[in-house]
Amino acid sequence: MQETYNGVRPPDAGQPIQYSNGSYTVPNHPIVPFIEGDGSGRDIWKNARAVMDAAVEQAYGGNRRVEWFEILAGEKAYRLHNDWLPQDSVQACIDYRVSIKGPLTTPVGGGIRSLNVTLRQTMDLYQCVRPVRHYPGVPSPMSNPDEVDVVIFRENTEDIYAGIEFKEGSADVARLREFVNTELLGNTKKRLRDDAGLGIKPISVHGSKRLVRAALQYAVDRGRKVVTIVHKGNIQKFTEGAFREWGYEVATEEFRDKVVTERESWILGALEKDANATPESIAAIVEPGISFAPASFGEKIVAEVKSVLASIGKTHGNGEWKRKILVNDRICDAMFQDLLLKPSEYDVLATTNLNGDYLSDAAAAQVGGLGIAPGVNIGDGFAVFEATHGTAPRLADQDVVNPGSVILCGVLLFQHLGWNEAAKLIEDAMEQTIQQKFVTVDFAKGMEGATTAKTSEFAARIIQNMKAAA
Repeated sequence: MQETYNGVRPPDAGQPIQYSNGSYTVPNHPIVPFIEGDGSGRDIWKNARAVMDAAVEQAYGGNRRVEWFEILAGEKAYRLHNDWLPQDSVQACIDYRVSIKGPLTTPVGGGIRSLNVTLRQTMDLYQCVRPVRHYPGVPSPMSNPDEVDVVIFRENTEDIYAGIEFKEGSADVARLREFVNTELLGNTKKRLRDDAGLGIKPISVHGSKRLVRAALQYAVDRGRKVVTIVHKGNIQKFTEGAFREWGYEVATEEFRDKVVTERESWILGALEKDANATPESIAAIVEPGISFAPASFGEKIVAEVKSVLASIGKTHGNGEWKRKILVNDRICDAMFQDLLLKPSEYDVLATTNLNGDYLSDAAAAQVGGLGIAPGVNIGDGFAVFEATHGTAPRLADQDVVNPGSVILCGVLLFQHLGWNEAAKLIEDAMEQTIQQKFVTVDFAKGMEGATTAKTSEFAARIIQNMKAAA
């Protein structure tokens, strides 16, 4: 640990969170670095912090307390240190392991790409976890928004976000184009155009399996019933398609006693409906067009049926599979449609980076927008909780913005630390406040009979409802 970060000493009363052998050791007074954020982040943070502190005080009667430690990034860091992201701030997130941030501005015309990109690379934060659920009463464009309750696990380090790009017209792009056209596409009619910028999309066994493993473990720990692997494998067979295959490998090899795949459920279900069914008749149910396919394809499906019955027929048969976590997969464009039309069928989504980016924001729109959508970037022994919305600089210091995203980040933070009592207090009180129609202007506009509250008034009402519940 450093004695100071950006010239400021950490709180003397607190202790760092420790991590070893896959688990955290959390002291009663953990030091948690925070970045208040730019623009409206100033209003949001001070009110969200008040809610979090009140919940911890009420839940543990003063025996526990978060020792908040401000670190600098964004506009405040630039004003004080002429640096958008001081290395000391990054180091504090590493040293203290768990941190939280409000929205930050990425400077126009250069500078840092984003704090998240730097921390993801430095701390290997390979999971971007976004829980999305509807709180009753929140205005939504959906007719049945309460059916939305999903947790999205987005791979956070690979895909096109790896940043391996080459500018059109550059010497680098010319060398890459020449190699691909000559060495890899030489015997085909495919060619990279001379006027194209080029990017590389890495999807690895390691990156894919650890992401899906985390999603499956979450489902096991939280009693979730379905894990869906989201991909574009019908087109990108060796990247997105491989992500799907590696995901199924993790499920069936590492979680065998806890999961059943969708195809396995069809096979086991068919045998339950007809105990005399043959592998051939079951294969025709699994693949309805099998009679029109080449014989070799039919033999492959029959072999699959026999393998499933031999390997898990005793452990998963006779209805036992219905008590397992169902692992399925969906092509990403179909997933967008399903999340709109039948969201209740989905539970935990494990997806590649770009698809997860799109899905996270789209799902948030279904339940009321990014103002109430928390998120966290997680690695092995590290976590950075973050607001998922922008800075709204025109609303800065006006006490009008919705602090819900950062407040719910506090819920996720406390759950991550094992302080579940404080987390539940916040979530229950926030839900009650919304049901009382005492909300910030973004919600009040679409809520008949609502009282428009300031940011500070909304936070104060949540604290009041926590105390009343006690």
